[in-house]
Amino acid sequence: MAGVKAPEPLGLRRARDLLTQDAAAAAERPGATSNGYLDLLGGDLESTGPTQDLMTTSFVPAIYERYWRPGLARIAKGITGPGMAEELRIARLLLGLGPGDSVLDVACGPGNFSREFAKAVGEDGLVVGIDASRTMLTRGAAELRSAGTPNLALVRGDAARLPFRDASFDGVCCFAALHLFADPFGGLDEMKRVLRPGGRIALMTSVRRKVTLPPLKPLVERASGMRMFEADEIVRALAERGFVNVRQRLAGMVQFVGGRVPEP
Repeated sequence: MAGVKAPEPLGLRRARDLLTQDAAAAAERPGATSNGYLDLLGGDLESTGPTQDLMTTSFVPAIYERYWRPGLARIAKGITGPGMAEELRIARLLLGLGPGDSVLDVACGPGNFSREFAKAVGEDGLVVGIDASRTMLTRGAAELRSAGTPNLALVRGDAARLPFRDASFDGVCCFAALHLFADPFGGLDEMKRVLRPGGRIALMTSVRRKVTLPPLKPLVERASGMRMFEADEIVRALAERGFVNVRQRLAGMVQFVGGRVPEP
């Protein structure tokens, strides 16, 4: 019937239940879900550099899943490093996903990993992908409509100030993004905050290997807006935040790191 508003997708309705009070208020703004995702920002966040700026263009989201992300990852990981299918397998293993789990995919882009997580957790589970890029999420929302995935919600929000209540998720994934955060360790604090006891974290981010000349590090960081972490920096940061069973795998200039929040 004309003029009747379509019901909000189930995934978004379930995601609303996890929002903080301030975020829930922002979610009530007119048009907050008009693009197929929940926009909690309205305006734009301050950029951390050229690399992040590319993610807000219309060009990169169009080629992100098939060409951009695999191509850059191959350069960073080296010719013998894990491919995209292996990356996904690593993420799922670090997260220990099972039916009924709730997962937060931080800096989800168009939701390529989010959709796979949604398959793993089943209809009783929930996956929430959060990103700051309108263009990435617009593409992700189109993919979501095609896939018909009711247990997945996309949210436009600030990964440095996650809009979710404490202890909301069983798993948090942040692949290929932590090195772009203005305050990556504050970002880790936020990820820890929203994890339940026993919750798991899965990270893929940069690492500076011994073969990388130390003088090049500040030049690379300034030119790209991308931080190069030292080999033990992320492992140590997780341990300092109380994570246990911390594991690390290195591949070229990339590291995969996982850990678990201890049970009380």
